[in-house]
Amino acid sequence: MQPDIVSLAIPEVKLITPRKFGDSRGFFSEVYNKRSFAAAGIEIDFVQDNHSLSGTVGTVRGLHYQSPPFAQDKLVRVLKGAIFDVAVDLRKGSPTYGQHVAATLTAEDWTQILVPIGFAHGFMTLEPDTEVVYKVSNYYAPDNDHGILWDDPALGIDWPLKGIDFEVSDKDRVQPKLADITSPFA
Repeated sequence: MQPDIVSLAIPEVKLITPRKFGDSRGFFSEVYNKRSFAAAGIEIDFVQDNHSLSGTVGTVRGLHYQSPPFAQDKLVRVLKGAIFDVAVDLRKGSPTYGQHVAATLTAEDWTQILVPIGFAHGFMTLEPDTEVVYKVSNYYAPDNDHGILWDDPALGIDWPLKGIDFEVSDKDRVQPKLADITSPFA
């Protein structure tokens, strides 16, 4: 059951739609299969699954990354609700350094986003009680946990839901701007 895989404007970031088979009982889907992903050229050893619930529309989580040797690939999907998902290229020397790609993911559309090592990642909830799960390729390491300011004007992210107060953690409100970090990604 090979998933549909589409590269975004920064081709290392991919939208992945697993096959979904439904009948009168409901549905079945292989949302991740290591062999199928490897056949599509995605060979990542995921080691941890994370699950978040955001009760409020306009909750922002991110933009986060872990530095080497604990850098993480992420495979993100929505179980309930919807998110506006963003990946920012932090790879030094990349022609797209500091640029971002974004996609709306919903529980209904069944699409996942693959955010590779070298990118900061974050999302904004578009519906109440949104649940997000994501696989990561390395364990959480607090000393290697970093971020960039989610609303840094230099990033040019057009966050949706204008005119509301966003729910942002204290940690994410004080992240440095892109110009103030030294990227750990070659």
